[in-house]
Amino acid sequence: MSPESTGQNEHNLTVYRRGFRTWRGNRPFWAGLFTILGGAPIAYFPYADLHLGNMTLAMSTTAGAGSLIIGVLLITLGLTMWFHSIVRVFAGVAAILLALISIPVANIGGFVVGFLLALIGGALSISWAPGEPQTDDAVAPVDEQDPRGETLSLDKQQQESGYPEGALHGAAVPQQPAGDHDAASGYDGGTHRAG
Repeated sequence: MSPESTGQNEHNLTVYRRGFRTWRGNRPFWAGLFTILGGAPIAYFPYADLHLGNMTLAMSTTAGAGSLIIGVLLITLGLTMWFHSIVRVFAGVAAILLALISIPVANIGGFVVGFLLALIGGALSISWAPGEPQTDDAVAPVDEQDPRGETLSLDKQQQESGYPEGALHGAAVPQQPAGDHDAASGYDGGTHRAG
C-alpha cells in the first residue's frame, strides 16, 4: 500500500459523514427539512393537550382532520424533495399553498411556527437548482507536438526534455541544490537556466 492511498485508514464516521454530505448536496436538503419541520406542528397541535398543573387545556379545533391532512401532506412533500428532487418546483409550490391554507384551518398555521417553516421550505425548494458537474481537465494528460509535427506521448516528452523519470507525470522528484546540477541531463533542480 502506498502512502498516497486513502480510504482504507479512514474512520467509519468520517466515511458516513462524507457520504451524507454528497447525498445532501445532490438534492434540496434544507428545503425538505424545513417543510417536514413545518408539517409537524401543524399536524400535532390540534390533537395535543397542554397540562398546566391540574388543568388540561385542549387545543383541538373543529378542523382537526384538516390540520392532520395538511401536516401529513407537508411531511410527504418534504420527503419528496429529498428522494425525488426532479419535482422540487411542484413540491415547493404545493408546500407554500398548504402553508397558506394552514392559517385559517390549523390553529393559525401551527401557531405561526409551522406556517413559517413550511413557507421557507417551499421557497427554498423552488429556488434550488442542481449544480453543474465539474470536469477535471488538469488530470488528463495532454499530448504535445514537436517541431517536426509529430505528436509526442508523455514518455517521449520526458525523454526529449531530459528530466528524470516521473518529473512530467507529477511525481515527486528530489530537488538538488541550485548550484549542483547535472550538466549532461539539463536538469537544474527547479532553478531557471541561464542562456
